[in-house]
Amino acid sequence: MKNIKRFRILVMGRANAGKTTILQRVCNSTDKPEIFDGEGNEIDDVIVQGTLSRGHHDITHELVFKSNPGFVFHDSCGFEAGSTEQFDQMRGFVVKHAATKTVNDRVHAIWFCIPMTDYHRTVTAAEQKFFNECDTGHVPVMVLLTKVDALYLTAVRELLDEGLKIVEAKERAVEKQGKLLEKWLTHVKDELDKCKFPPKGYVTLEKMHEESADCTVLMEITASVMSEEGLQMLLISTQQSSILLCIEYAVRKTLRRLMELGIKDRLQVNVKMIEYSLLVWFPNCQVSS
Repeated sequence: MKNIKRFRILVMGRANAGKTTILQRVCNSTDKPEIFDGEGNEIDDVIVQGTLSRGHHDITHELVFKSNPGFVFHDSCGFEAGSTEQFDQMRGFVVKHAATKTVNDRVHAIWFCIPMTDYHRTVTAAEQKFFNECDTGHVPVMVLLTKVDALYLTAVRELLDEGLKIVEAKERAVEKQGKLLEKWLTHVKDELDKCKFPPKGYVTLEKMHEESADCTVLMEITASVMSEEGLQMLLISTQQSSILLCIEYAVRKTLRRLMELGIKDRLQVNVKMIEYSLLVWFPNCQVSS
């Protein structure tokens, strides 16, 4: 794992799911990402925008933010169209980058975004096809319910339909929004957990359009579905959402284990070794053993 320098994530889902905004929040940026081809050559933004306007999108392109180059993202934009060609391209990319022997080219996690602006069609044929036909192997897939705040207006409308006045409807809207979210999250879980290759986890995201939006839960749950501690360490030390998350993993995964071993085997404390083992969970720490 020491040879893996960057945490690579494939972001999937229909257009207008707020994917780019989520990546900006994860990387603490308001800028557009730099885009590179598979060989590491930067692609001019004019060329990229031109291909997007013509409906073309290259899943192999790497999206990197200057604010946190430790993350590399790939976007499978347009998959919701249901095109067999697009699906086969996406599946080929997943298979290749899940099993490649080049460790820095591997995809480590997949975020599948479903926007709550489309709550009435949360699980479409596209989602069913992916989770029934795409075996991602050891790469965990998480479902991200995005734009959850869109349910607020739905909540207000439903309360008005129940006969409430506008003032009272607004007062009770947040509570109603929570119930709607719980309802649709349960629906999504019920549908996707029945699939052949179900998601490993679910996260709800709201107010991602705000620069102060917190991505701690997203980072925490993504780390929890990682099957290898080395990948957990890479993710936790790369994310900049929460220093408390770094502390939690350093204590839970390293300090507690070292203390138990020391007590059990009556080992002398090796301060340097403990220092090294703890610091690797933190960002921007140059440590040497």
